Amino acid sequence: MALAGDSTVASYKEPGIAGWGQVIGKLFKDNAEIKNFAVGGRSTKTFIAEKRWEKLLESKPQYILLQFGHNDSHGKGKPESTDASTEYKEFLRKYVDDAKNAGAQIIFVSPMHRRTFKNGKLTMELLPYVNAMKEIAKEKDIPFIDLYNSSGTLFESLGDEKSGHLSCKPKDRTHFSPEGADKMAELVVEGLKSCGSDITKYLK
Repeated sequence: MALAGDSTVASYKEPGIAGWGQVIGKLFKDNAEIKNFAVGGRSTKTFIAEKRWEKLLESKPQYILLQFGHNDSHGKGKPESTDASTEYKEFLRKYVDDAKNAGAQIIFVSPMHRRTFKNGKLTMELLPYVNAMKEIAKEKDIPFIDLYNSSGTLFESLGDEKSGHLSCKPKDRTHFSPEGADKMAELVVEGLKSCGSDITKYLK
């Protein structure tokens, strides 16, 4: 299995911060090989432009989990940004087509909520990207894991203060502590169990 994504999926050497791709392996059986190609700051556009997608496909994975949206949502004019209703969808279609041509099963994972609260409720700035990903998953008939929804339910059930331990730093609303990454990985696996993929045979 290969992972494509941004800093919320990536692996880190320094303590105190982790992406879910760094820790999800412990939820799989020992015979499952997981390669994490996720890198901080990347979007659907730049992951391809930097040939990271090409390198991932060269590893010949059986399954690909792909999560982008955080950096795609950056302000217009930034090199990583994409428009949710146009570019973002086109790049997602390319990922699906390339994966199928390579003989891999691709599974979309929507970006998790930023842990940003306003009047006790999470802000919704990533929703256009989540909806676009859901639309392309349906169009292309591929599995979709709604990590946006499941993470939002978790964060709101805990509240702003009590969900703070999931973040790598008190003022960081995007990146995760090892405990937070573990929680995101658990939510991804829960999604895998109900998304219709046979990847579940590799889960513990």
